[in-house]
Amino acid sequence: MTVHRYHVFETPAGFCAIAWSNGGVSRFQLPTKSAEATERLMLRRLPQASSGSPAPEVSRVIGAVCRYFGGIPIEFSDLALDIADQDAFFRGIYSALRRVGWGKTTTYGDLAKELGAGPEAARRVGQAMANNPVPLIIPCHRVLAAGGKFGGFSASGGLETKMRMLELEGVRLGPTDPAQQAFAF
Repeated sequence: MTVHRYHVFETPAGFCAIAWSNGGVSRFQLPTKSAEATERLMLRRLPQASSGSPAPEVSRVIGAVCRYFGGIPIEFSDLALDIADQDAFFRGIYSALRRVGWGKTTTYGDLAKELGAGPEAARRVGQAMANNPVPLIIPCHRVLAAGGKFGGFSASGGLETKMRMLELEGVRLGPTDPAQQAFAF
């Protein structure tokens, strides 16, 4: 059985948590308002994990996350991840999405096409985003619905978090369509 450790830390946007194994970063919790809430959310996703002091490579990721939420362009595309528990299609989506850089966006449909799937796979891409074990590191906030609409965002804070992260990266979109707020991909 894989051993997972986690660490809760403060960023300019709130408290985050990161979990890791010998294979790499395995979970990430986007900011919440309290360390306790962040820890609860992390343990809900990875109940067998135990709190630990970050290894040097994890400390570097924590520093990069803090800089990211401070508005400094940061990319996580070369970071080792332990996401072997995700199905092969999801891993393919995540790999493609990691190539979408700071300040750029893509759509559910475009990610499906990149994997050679038809437009009907856009819903499956949405499912992958909702199950993303390491949001920010796999930048699901950069995925939009057709027509440049925000789409859904099931992470803590919902669409407001997604909008803040995109704004932090300099992405400006129009006002949110209220009908889109009901969806959480």
